[in-house]
Amino acid sequence: MDKTFNEQCYEALMKVPSGKVTTYKDLANALGTRAYRAVGNAMNKNPHNTKKVPCHRVINSNGDVGGYAWQPELKRQKLKEEGITIKDDKIDLKKYRYSFF
Repeated sequence: MDKTFNEQCYEALMKVPSGKVTTYKDLANALGTRAYRAVGNAMNKNPHNTKKVPCHRVINSNGDVGGYAWQPELKRQKLKEEGITIKDDKIDLKKYRYSFF
């Protein structure tokens, strides 16, 4: 059975380890698409426990923490608990970005 786009997004995101982040664009590129907004929609619609699919690890391409369906402050808290430093609501992608390739 073929996986839905959302399931493909969640599966790829599971590769991002604790203490690292990815962007909507990077995640889309890892799936071979330019559907960045669709990736954001998939993260927003995540039906799984957030521990299983760590949607809090997906941020904007400019380093902005971005939104979070569960509560934006919870996203920041989870990232900080994983050792990620957030300064002025931004994350240093040079330091924390996960590379799929």
